[in-house]
Amino acid sequence: MGNKVKKEFLSWIKSVAIAVIIVIVCRQFLFTPSVVKGESMMPNLHDGDRIILSKIGEIERFDEIAFHAPDSEDNYVKRVIGLPGDTLKVVNDTLYINGKEYEEPYLDKYKEELPAGQSLTYDFTLEEVTEKEVVPEGHLFVMGDNRMISKDSRYFGCISMDSVIGDVQFRIWPLGSIGIPK
Repeated sequence: MGNKVKKEFLSWIKSVAIAVIIVIVCRQFLFTPSVVKGESMMPNLHDGDRIILSKIGEIERFDEIAFHAPDSEDNYVKRVIGLPGDTLKVVNDTLYINGKEYEEPYLDKYKEELPAGQSLTYDFTLEEVTEKEVVPEGHLFVMGDNRMISKDSRYFGCISMDSVIGDVQFRIWPLGSIGIPK
C-alpha cells in the first residue's frame, strides 16, 4: 500500500509541476495580467481595471498597449497614435497622420462634455513635442484617451517598441465591465 501512495503522490507532484510550467510559459511569452493605474485612459479604461495583455501579434495604430514608462518605475497604458515613419499633428482637436485626417471615436464622450470652444487635445506637431519630424524606427508615439491629464508621448517623447509589455486584449475586472475594451 505504501508504494501505491508514493506513486499517487509523485503523480500529483508531476501534475502540479507541469501546470506551473505551463503558467510560466504562457505568462512569459503569450499573455499577462495587468492593472490600470490612473485616469489617463478614461472613459475606456478606469483606474483599477484588471486587463489581459497579449504578448504576441503586431501592434497596430489605435491599439491600447501597456509599456514600461520611460519616466518612472510604473507601467503605463496608452493608445498607439504614431507608428515608425509617421508624421503627426493635432489642429483644432483633429488628428492628422501623414497629412490625412483621422477620426478618434474613443474621444467622443469627452468632446461632448467640453464647453463650447474648448479643445480636448491642444494643437501640436510631432516635431514640436519630440524634436523629430517622423516617429523613429523602432518607436511608437502614444497618447492617453483622457488627453487633458494624460502623461504621454507629448510629455516624454516616443517610446521604444522594446518597452512594450503587450497589447490590451480583454478587461477582466470589474465584473460589470468584462469584455474587449473599445
